[in-house]
Formats: sequence, C-alpha cells, structure tokens
Amino acid sequence: MNNDSPVQLTLGVNLDDDAKFENFYVTDGNQPLVNELQGDFAMLYVWGAVGTGCTHLLQSVCHKTAAEEIPTIYIPMVELENYSPEMLEGLTSLSVICIDDFQCIAGNSDWESAFFNFFNEAKEAGARLLFSADCSPQELSITLKDLRSRLQSIPVFKVETMSDKQSIEALKFRAEQRGMELNDATAEFIYRRSNRSIDQLMELLNKLDQVSLVKKRRLTIPLVKETMNW
Repeated sequence: MNNDSPVQLTLGVNLDDDAKFENFYVTDGNQPLVNELQGDFAMLYVWGAVGTGCTHLLQSVCHKTAAEEIPTIYIPMVELENYSPEMLEGLTSLSVICIDDFQCIAGNSDWESAFFNFFNEAKEAGARLLFSADCSPQELSITLKDLRSRLQSIPVFKVETMSDKQSIEALKFRAEQRGMELNDATAEFIYRRSNRSIDQLMELLNKLDQVSLVKKRRLTIPLVKETMNW
C-alpha cells in the first residue's frame, strides 16, 4: 500500500478511484454540505436516499485526506455488518473515520453498543467521524438510547435528490470529466431509459465509455440502443 492510500480494513474493502470531489456534480442545494466535507469537520452525519451520492462523498473525503497524508479509513457497514464489532478496536487512533450505510447496524445490539463506545473513544481521541445513512438520525431504528442521542447531537446534512434536469446535467458533467462527447439528446435518452439512480447512471456511463473506445465510435443514441438492447 502506498502512502497516498487510506488505511483500509483487510476484508476486501476498496475505494472507487472515481469517487472524488472533482467528479461529484454539485447542485446549489448540496454546495453547503460539500463545503463542510472539504473542511475540518469534527463529527458529521450525512443522509440521503439510495443513489444520491452519500457513498461517493464519503469516499471523496477519504481520497482527499489520504492525499494529505492524514490517516483515514472507510468502513462500509453494508459489507461488514455480519462481522464482529471487534474490528473497530484500535481504529480511533486514526484521524478520519468514515462509516457508510450506518442504518445497517440499527437493531443489532452488539454493533450498537460497540459504536456507542467507539463514538465516545473517537471524541476523546480527537478523531473525526463521518457517518452516512439512508435516513435521518431521528428515523434510524437504533434501540440503544445513548447511541441515538449521540448521533442526534452532531451536525446533520441531507444529500438532496437531484431533479431530472440536474441528473441529466450530472451525466453530461461526468462524461466531460472522462473526455467523452455526450450531447443533450443522447444524455436525455440514457436518463429516460435507465432507472435514473445517479449511481447506476455512472455505472452505465462507464460501460458505454468502454464500448465506445473498443468500437471506436462516438457515443450516440444508436450506439446506446445497440449496447443496452433498448
């Protein structure tokens, strides 16, 4: 592992190389959150519907702090909830800890208790904690009252869901970032035929980019139809 890589759990947990701030399409509604994440926050809770970009933002923080040689770890609870909470031991020695899909541990008494202690240890150690979930702290089905209280005591930001127009602009933005030519008509065609989740749209764009390169063809509606069987 090189010095620019965040500390990672030894369970196949990896960061998406494209999940960086410069690749995140920022709407006016999400600008305050992005500004906060790029600053020196202490503890923060971010939530939004599936596909709005919470994971992208958490991984962006990890990439940024790692590049600054700040000890950082990304913990995706959707992949780790079935493991022992003992994996948290010693992690508060790190400077930045990003915990994704926190809703996955709601109702699990072992994990809830472990995270309550972890929260207190991190605060005492001066570690910066960033949580993400698909609902607000008040809506989380956390049974441990003290943990719920801790989560509700820190700043909370919602990742706003983009409008259709904003989603199409985000698709064009990411295409431009990849050096692809994507006109308005093709972008709208892709958006209207897809499931419209930003995460899925980016995966689809990656696939179309590869096909375009292999076939040495521009990204057009006929190529999209042919590739996706639409």
